Amino acid sequence: MSKDASARRVLILTAVEAEREAVRRGLQGAAGFDVELAGVGPVAAAVNATKLLAKADGQYGLVVIAGIAGGFSGQAEVGSLVVSSEIIAADLGAETLEGFRSLDELGFGSARVPVDPALVARVTEALHIGGLPVTAGPVLTLSTVTGTAASEAELTARVPGAAAEGMEGYGVAYAAHDFGLPVLEVRAISNAVGPRDRSAWRIKDALLALEAASARLAEVL
Repeated sequence: MSKDASARRVLILTAVEAEREAVRRGLQGAAGFDVELAGVGPVAAAVNATKLLAKADGQYGLVVIAGIAGGFSGQAEVGSLVVSSEIIAADLGAETLEGFRSLDELGFGSARVPVDPALVARVTEALHIGGLPVTAGPVLTLSTVTGTAASEAELTARVPGAAAEGMEGYGVAYAAHDFGLPVLEVRAISNAVGPRDRSAWRIKDALLALEAASARLAEVL
């Protein structure tokens, strides 16, 4: 296979099988895409992404993290889609008497992986044209997802404009970045970030939104 960037494949990673099935249904067998499992959580996601990229021998030109997620009120409502403008490990750092300090503030590296603005704009526009409710914004990665109003308030204060939270993005993004590859995270919102209320979750609707988004990705990536 040609190593020219225009000829490279797209690797899409999801945490669980239900998400992978939704993405595959949306792609409808489109050429140039591989959809694989990353596992749940940033560590499993980083390890599995690294294995896949190492084995691929340069055949990929883009890595996408896709799945369902929690949405921050006022930024991404249940049933909508989020395209990452930045991927942030929101709980990677240290607690201090003055409050949380990120990895960046501690001087030990960066908890943020940038996303190409042109790629964000192209995908967001494609989803919008397709009639899908979508917003672009920071997507947070946490090892423990938010379950209280206090935690939600802390995160929104720490990362203004945060749109969604998941558990795999930063792990996959870090691996992709290490291989010199661009990365993107696309999330369908199944529940609101904050007090944990399983009865209000709309997982089926989110998976349908993820399927619809994947159909559009096949046209623009």
